[in-house]
Amino acid sequence: VQLVESGGGLVQAGGSLRLSCATSGFTFDEYAIGWFRQAPGKEREGVSCISISDGITYYRDSVKGRFTITSDKAKNTVYLEMSSLKPEETAVYYCTVVETHECMSMVDTMWNEYDYWGQGTQVTVSS
Repeated sequence: VQLVESGGGLVQAGGSLRLSCATSGFTFDEYAIGWFRQAPGKEREGVSCISISDGITYYRDSVKGRFTITSDKAKNTVYLEMSSLKPEETAVYYCTVVETHECMSMVDTMWNEYDYWGQGTQVTVSS
């Protein structure tokens, strides 16, 4: 299993970024993909999850209405479109493979329950 995140960068508060998670090594549409983030000095937290087979999505409350998770089955890639970014959302963003039936609860699940991670992509939001 391989996960490669990209798309991070420096953006001003209120700005937007689109992150990508390119995957390989497993049957893409039999799983869900989740995004976590880890801010300096804080625990890694769940942000959003998408069930690949049916496209059902889940978000943590603080990002609802601002973040959108999508998938491209042809490219085995998941995207996280982030808008109205806040300085406190500065973090390294990671994607992970999630069992489909666990996608709903992923945002409330400890990060160390998941086995596969990419290297992460840094998002810095300046005030």
